[in-house]
Amino acid sequence: MQITDSPEAPTLAMAEPPSKTRKTDPLIALAVLFFLLAVAFAAAPLLNAGPETLAGSLLLFGLAGVCCLGLFVLRGAPDEPVEPEAGAEAFLAALDEPAAVAAPDGRLLTANPAWRASMGPAPRLPKSGAAASSLFAALATARRGDLGRAAIRMGGQEHEALVSPIGPRRFLVRLTGRGSGPLALPSSAMEVLNAVASAKAPPPRVLDAFAAASPFGAALLEGEDPFEARIVEANPALAAVAKGGEAGQVFGDLIEPASRLDAAFRLHEGRAGPAPLEVRLAHDPTRIAHLYLSQSSGRWVAYLVDVSEQKQVELQLSQSQKMQAIGQLAGGVAHDFNNLLTAILMQLDVLSTRHPVGDPSYEGLNEIKQTSMRAADLVRKLLAFSRKQTVQREILDVGEMISESEVLLRRLLHEDIKLVTDYGRNLPHVRADRSQLDTAIMNLVVNARDAIRSHGGGTIRIRTARVTQEEARNLGYPSAVGDQAMVEVGDDGPGIPPDVMDKIFDPFFTTKPVGEGTGLGLATVYGIVKQSDGWIAVASKPGEGAAFRIFLPVHIAPAQAAPAPQAAAPKRPAARDLSGAGRILFVEDEDAVRGVAAKLLRARGYEVIEAASGEEALEYAETHAGEIDLMISDVVMPGMQGPDLLKQARQYLGAAPVMFISGYAESEFSDLLEGERNVSFLPKPIDIKTLAERVKQELQKAA
Repeated sequence: MQITDSPEAPTLAMAEPPSKTRKTDPLIALAVLFFLLAVAFAAAPLLNAGPETLAGSLLLFGLAGVCCLGLFVLRGAPDEPVEPEAGAEAFLAALDEPAAVAAPDGRLLTANPAWRASMGPAPRLPKSGAAASSLFAALATARRGDLGRAAIRMGGQEHEALVSPIGPRRFLVRLTGRGSGPLALPSSAMEVLNAVASAKAPPPRVLDAFAAASPFGAALLEGEDPFEARIVEANPALAAVAKGGEAGQVFGDLIEPASRLDAAFRLHEGRAGPAPLEVRLAHDPTRIAHLYLSQSSGRWVAYLVDVSEQKQVELQLSQSQKMQAIGQLAGGVAHDFNNLLTAILMQLDVLSTRHPVGDPSYEGLNEIKQTSMRAADLVRKLLAFSRKQTVQREILDVGEMISESEVLLRRLLHEDIKLVTDYGRNLPHVRADRSQLDTAIMNLVVNARDAIRSHGGGTIRIRTARVTQEEARNLGYPSAVGDQAMVEVGDDGPGIPPDVMDKIFDPFFTTKPVGEGTGLGLATVYGIVKQSDGWIAVASKPGEGAAFRIFLPVHIAPAQAAPAPQAAAPKRPAARDLSGAGRILFVEDEDAVRGVAAKLLRARGYEVIEAASGEEALEYAETHAGEIDLMISDVVMPGMQGPDLLKQARQYLGAAPVMFISGYAESEFSDLLEGERNVSFLPKPIDIKTLAERVKQELQKAA
């Protein structure tokens, strides 16, 4: 008898039980034979037949006697059965729960006293009823090497029978309570097991049923080193995952060499731990798999799970989080920079009045202003990338938009570059910011121009089309829903190298020489498209050019009754006289902006009350309740924010208009102003002319 370790119960490997011996008394057999012969001779005269008939009768009775004798021998009286091995009896007796050893057909080979007390002296497991069906199903499960479970009703109570394989055609059957798990041996049983044997189970020869039918690759390996071991058996899924797995093949050949060396080093150094080994597959190094290994007596069981799709999702999530973090940084930098630019532009306005055209300083001041405007344009790109730019959406026809921009785009190109436009039919309308989309298209055209100029010229193609959901997904928009408006900008240049494809939308990443690019072009396009609820996809092959495809959702106008025709309100012309009258509460935490703006507004006839914080502005509003004609406030300030100030000061302002100025986008705080009236927004950076015009317009509307 041998005992081996098992996940569920120790394996008790028993020798075949001795057969029961039989013995036959030869005197009884001879007596029966003579009895039959006597009957034959006694019956012969009665037959009144010839010698042939008599001989036939004797032969008949003789054969009958031999048959009876053989039957009697075969069914001889039984002796007492020979008991199974003492180790099995002792093992079962040491168990507290009812237990027995059964054959595959349900015969009980031995049982402990607890079993006999519960189940009686029955020589076999139940042969009929629900319990029998459940038990034999558990036996079938145990034959496959798994723990079988069956339900038995006994004494009015429901019990669970656990069936474990313990040797060739031998099964341990235990009666437990509901939900019992692996065999918990008492100390007495453990002593018996330790005394009987301590041999280990032989190495597995076949994959279990679970591994054979699993959807991931599984293989049984023979050898000390799993990467040098040969495959004994593999399930069908391994061929689908690794494009291999035939018996006799070296398992390590399924793994890309560099990845194989790294995994082997980690395994041998003991640094793998419980976590899987991440490897790349030999047939396609872009495919990533997790390798799980377990060893048993010189053999390995390997599980190979393809996680390429999961890795792609993780990469996209990481990229998205990185872009979001950079976007938040860019938005914060842009806000602070806008405050500085506003102060610079307003100071330039003051100096321009003192140094008009013809003054020696005029050219220098004008150069400073142009540089400041370029800086403001750079800030707008940062805001577009971070999706914090103020958006003024309108209904646009994609074809008309490209057609109107075509003249300007041609001016950006050189003579060796040809621009070709292709307008599709039935082009849809979209709802987006026109200036932003123009900027995005212009950046894509400039990038294409720079790419093909390095190869001696070429062609840039702009194509617009209405695509269905299925077409959009095939063209690179995997989550498209419904019809989409597509704008494609392509070129026949050198294409985009695969190693930089994942970085092209990163801010400040550029392949251009130093001084020829800021690295914000594609980052700006990305931000504009995302802020427009769209998607941008890239298709490129080295040497075959690149194509950038912008997808925008089709705008569907809500169905409603046509309003009665009304006379269009006359458009208010821009004010030429920028002077005015009124009391303005100006709230700005940046001293440079607040001071110069208040000074310039006072020079145009307005009374200005300056407040450096929301709390200070609230006190002024209460002091001058009903006397303030307009409040101008920054949005983001230390302490009380602009929207909070408005909610608390509205009782003192009455119906006076409120104008917010900020370096952030209006969408960042518009939800905080829900329900407010007479509120407008002016994005920074601003100059005094723009500010004065808006102030006069707001006061005129309120009059």
